[in-house]
Amino acid sequence: MTKRDSVFFLSLFLFFFHGANTIIISYMPVYFQQSGMSESKIGSILAIGPLAAILAQPFWGYISDKFGTIKKVLLITLVGVAIISIFLLTNHNYVFILISAAVFYVFMSPTGALGDSLAVKTAASVNRNFGSIRTWGSIGFAVSTLVVGQFFAFFGIALILLPFMIMIFLAFFTAMKVSDVKTHNKPVTVWDAIRIGKNPRFLLFLITIMFLTIPHRANDSFIGIYITDLGGNESQIGLAWFVAVASEAIIFATSHIWFRRFNEVVFILIAGLIYAVRWIGLAYVGGPQVAILLQVFHGVTFGVFYVAAFQYVTKLVPEHLQATGHLLFISVFFGLSGILGSLLGGMIFEETSGATLYSVMGYVTLIGCLALLFYRTIDKRKSKRDESYA
Repeated sequence: MTKRDSVFFLSLFLFFFHGANTIIISYMPVYFQQSGMSESKIGSILAIGPLAAILAQPFWGYISDKFGTIKKVLLITLVGVAIISIFLLTNHNYVFILISAAVFYVFMSPTGALGDSLAVKTAASVNRNFGSIRTWGSIGFAVSTLVVGQFFAFFGIALILLPFMIMIFLAFFTAMKVSDVKTHNKPVTVWDAIRIGKNPRFLLFLITIMFLTIPHRANDSFIGIYITDLGGNESQIGLAWFVAVASEAIIFATSHIWFRRFNEVVFILIAGLIYAVRWIGLAYVGGPQVAILLQVFHGVTFGVFYVAAFQYVTKLVPEHLQATGHLLFISVFFGLSGILGSLLGGMIFEETSGATLYSVMGYVTLIGCLALLFYRTIDKRKSKRDESYA
């Protein structure tokens, strides 16, 4: 298989996997709500998965680095996702759903991160920009929100398992066609993986960005419910996600133009300031139409943040441990931040309102921007000291 063919099938894999992820992020909370669950119970279900993912993601990253393969690990996790989703999306017992969600995310959460790690390595091997490949995941997400939203509006959200399984099957089929990219022959030990987590520069970065990622994950969990509270329906939820991820796809696709003009941390700070405006704006919307319009900011928040942060993490960790480093980053973004965003967001939403939740998210993000300025200052001083000793 040529490198061009590999890029083609990798792009298709990202398209179908993120199309499946759309259903989980955008519609699973609404599915549980229509099953009669409260916001706090939904929050706990959404939080238990990321809790499992915190342990699972570094493990799968280590296994990938240890055996020098991403493709085989992807195939294993996709099979796990397909099997466990049957139990998660066909049962109505709260405790059983909690257990199923934990096991589901053990397989689901690392799959996207491993795909992105493979995209980074593939892009480097063919002299392409990471964002130009990753954009197909965003396109898949956007197309899926629109198509699946219409499907649910016509047939009902009770059939959530059907489109999800179709997407996962297509993702598995295309993943089988992808070529592995090996960039090192150095043996990887458990101690190597532990040493990444003890890197003070890496740790401080992960802690700092949590002020941005916790509100982001709270939005992922509750934007659908918020739109229904504003008077919207499943079709409008799908349209909201389509607008958001379409703007994200544009940012990814054009990253070769705007990226590298500044330091990655500067881009993350810019994204953080726009995040704050986005959340506070959503707190004061008067209906689902305005909420949908504000979703256009998703591209210049998540899109810019993710490209910059993923590339920055690539610089912070040794080459032979990049999959481990990438999954540690994803563990914080989609794991720990997912837990806190879902639990705290669910409690704030239930005790007050969606508008209050988004207002709090905006102010927390502003605190994160100040923390990023502090991190940037410390990092620049350390870099200058290192250069003077070199």
